[in-house]
Amino acid sequence: MARVLRRLKADESGATAIEYGLIAGLIAVVIIASLLVVNDNVTAMYDLISDALNPALSGAS
Repeated sequence: MARVLRRLKADESGATAIEYGLIAGLIAVVIIASLLVVNDNVTAMYDLISDALNPALSGAS
């Protein structure tokens, strides 16, 4: 029994998996936050393009 407990104590593979999970979660949070910030700029750019093209598409000069 003591041998099994010593082996479990020395096993760090679970800790490594948790660390990788935390890193992946942090990367996901950063990606989502950056997309939320960029979303407003991209929406504004497409609105500007749409406003510029609307007179040409409607036939008005």
